[in-house]
Amino acid sequence: MVTIPRLVIAAPASGSGKTTVATGLMAAFAERGLAVSPHKVGPDYIDPGYHSLATGRAGRNLDAYMCGPELVAPLFAHGARGCDLAIVEGVMGLYDGASGEGELASTAHVAKLLQAPVVLVVDASSQSRSVAALVHGFASWDPEVRISGVILNKVGSDRHEMLLREALDESGVPVMGVLRRAEQVATPSRHLGLVPVAERRGDAVAAVAAMGAQVRSGCDLDALMALARSAPRTPAASGAWEPVEAVRQSGAARDADGEGGPGGPRRGRPVVAVAGGPAFTFSYAEHSELLAAAGADVVTFDPLRDEALPEGTRGLVIGGGFPEVYAPELSANEPLRKAVAGLAAAGAPLAAECAGLLYLSRSLDGLPMCGVLDADGRMSKRLTLGYREAVALTDSPLAAVGTRLRGHEFHRTVLEPGAGASPAWGMHLPERRVEGFVQQGVHASYLHTHWASAPGVARRFVDRSAV
Repeated sequence: MVTIPRLVIAAPASGSGKTTVATGLMAAFAERGLAVSPHKVGPDYIDPGYHSLATGRAGRNLDAYMCGPELVAPLFAHGARGCDLAIVEGVMGLYDGASGEGELASTAHVAKLLQAPVVLVVDASSQSRSVAALVHGFASWDPEVRISGVILNKVGSDRHEMLLREALDESGVPVMGVLRRAEQVATPSRHLGLVPVAERRGDAVAAVAAMGAQVRSGCDLDALMALARSAPRTPAASGAWEPVEAVRQSGAARDADGEGGPGGPRRGRPVVAVAGGPAFTFSYAEHSELLAAAGADVVTFDPLRDEALPEGTRGLVIGGGFPEVYAPELSANEPLRKAVAGLAAAGAPLAAECAGLLYLSRSLDGLPMCGVLDADGRMSKRLTLGYREAVALTDSPLAAVGTRLRGHEFHRTVLEPGAGASPAWGMHLPERRVEGFVQQGVHASYLHTHWASAPGVARRFVDRSAV
């Protein structure tokens, strides 16, 4: 085990400024020449893009619901290997977790699993002395959560700052930063949250720089670094997560269960194409790492610009994103749509989540898509959001019948019909229903999954791509 200096940036509620502070701290410490490892609690795909921009490293998620509490520390250690500092941005309010599951997957839960000190970001814009009661309540709610500092956000004036500091003097929790209201660090939002970095890279670079400058001028970086160094040894009893070892163990477990191989000899390292670019920004870094560990050559392509799949493609992964925003451009790229449809018709394995599901459909908001699935997508006013428990109902390139996974849904679109003749998943939360499509080599669903929780998914997919 090693000691990784680390901080968890939390807040009493969403909208308090966690992303501004966490990203700003990452940028400020990176400017000091430190190797900073960025992490995000929960299933969020967008904030890690800003974290990556601030640090130059892959933003990684720590999700105790989808991956299980036992993988949080190993995945953290994997991402933070060789770094001088790790910063973990929380999700929602500090103690908000999976619905009906107590503390599970909350920022507090992850902080305890990492034994990391917590810095609470408080929106002080509409309070003065009451801030002490708020901080005291959060600090005393769970004695195992170590709230070690406060950063006051949206402070209006010098007098306002003085009143806040006086109130907090007796709380026992030191003020480690004061940030004034600053419009230049605002980042635009739309129906699913912040606009991803890939869609506004120039503006995003400027926004991250502004966050770093604001945090650098308003926070005591030396005190925050000392706090990070006060964390004990990283609590990963089995060490850092390793994709090669995870795939190896999944194969051993499969052989022990008598599943056997995919039914044919391998033909070297298959090319697995992974959709990227502005329309498909939702993916976990561990997915590509697991595909490579399972024996694939992973090649990223952009469906907005590339008119052909990467040369030699034998498997295709299309994750989440915003196809509804780019439907005209995706539809206009007819050569690529035909190439994807041809790959599916040939029986190659295709794994599609959410945005990928819509891209494979017949149409999206009336515009032609790939036509692989006999279904049509459209925008909806209703947000579908939440964790899910799922069981595989149909044998597919991703999972054998009966495989159980936990996942997450996050979309404002509707697909009609929502399931094919051979559904992908049976859902158990929040209600029982069937969802998704399995046909030939295609597995398409709204469900986002984290393959680190089931590395056999990657192994199975690559095996199917190689026969």
